[in-house]
Amino acid sequence: MISRRRWMSGSAALAAASALQASSKNLVISSANGLRACARAMEILKSGGDTLDAVVAGVSINEEDPEDDSVGYGGLPNEDGVVELDASVMHGPTRRAGSVASVRGIKHVSKLAKLVMEQTDHIMLVGEGAVRFARAYGFKEENLLTEKSRLAWLVWKRSLRDAAGHNNWTDGLDAPPSKPSAELKRMFPEAPEEWLAYAWDRACNPPTGTINCLALNAKGEISGVTTTSGLAWKLAGRVGDSPIIGAGLYVDQDVGAAGSTGRGEENIRVAGAHTIVENMRHGMTPKEACLDALKRISRNYGDDLDRLRKFDINFYALRKDGLYAGASLWNGGIRQGRLMPRQFAVHDGDKSRLEPCVFLYERKA
Repeated sequence: MISRRRWMSGSAALAAASALQASSKNLVISSANGLRACARAMEILKSGGDTLDAVVAGVSINEEDPEDDSVGYGGLPNEDGVVELDASVMHGPTRRAGSVASVRGIKHVSKLAKLVMEQTDHIMLVGEGAVRFARAYGFKEENLLTEKSRLAWLVWKRSLRDAAGHNNWTDGLDAPPSKPSAELKRMFPEAPEEWLAYAWDRACNPPTGTINCLALNAKGEISGVTTTSGLAWKLAGRVGDSPIIGAGLYVDQDVGAAGSTGRGEENIRVAGAHTIVENMRHGMTPKEACLDALKRISRNYGDDLDRLRKFDINFYALRKDGLYAGASLWNGGIRQGRLMPRQFAVHDGDKSRLEPCVFLYERKA
């Protein structure tokens, strides 16, 4: 039996959510790799298109781009050298969702997740079942591993060592050096210098990547999408937070939407996107809601900064009144001794721009 106090508390939360005034303008936010995605989504919103159609069209740009090695075509592969993709979508107006995970050979998994939502009464399809479903609806199957990403995978494979300094592929004499050099060039003589530098960086610093995109139109309708190739060099079949409804993405038409990029395992443990939306339902601003979710992640490690420095995670939140925020566990990542500040993309009608993320902890180069 529900107590009067619990019933009143729930009623108060619903009242607070309904009291939010819907934004009267179009707005799109995304992870930092989504400047073009935001621009494409805004075009669709301005033409009167649906919010989910807008964000899926936006992230499709990244899924097609071989230079975005954390999403779609050109994504860095699993430990076997195979690209596996995950995605999820949520449509605020109809309160529906769809997702796919561990998909091989299908480039546009955001569109596939949307098809699961529209054409089935399921939420998630995975692996070969998801591929068969895509095949039935005419999706093109193709090799998603580019030569550039394959080179990064090869360099990573050759960098693996046992306690004696040997790896699975060589006797150790030809293993990659401690930094890109003439030795690395000798191993891969046909590779451009910039590819070798890129491959070594990715082998040493495997990205988590991903793109999340959230859209709100002038009618107050809101939708979201998250799509990724997941953690580089992951175990085959590993699934992070991106296709998990409530972790990598959550949308509630009464309140707003949230999504994530970064280390998915940490997000799954706090159901980050759902936590953020519920925080906003209870009156928090998007900034406060995201920082609270980050504090929950930190608490899982006893707020031990030495352990927390080993990963990062980013949240994005968009409330139905048009207030938004991007937040990160750390103020930036270190690349070649330089601090790269965490940012996220925003488009509010003029053009896409990057804005700084708020952060929980600060580190220096």
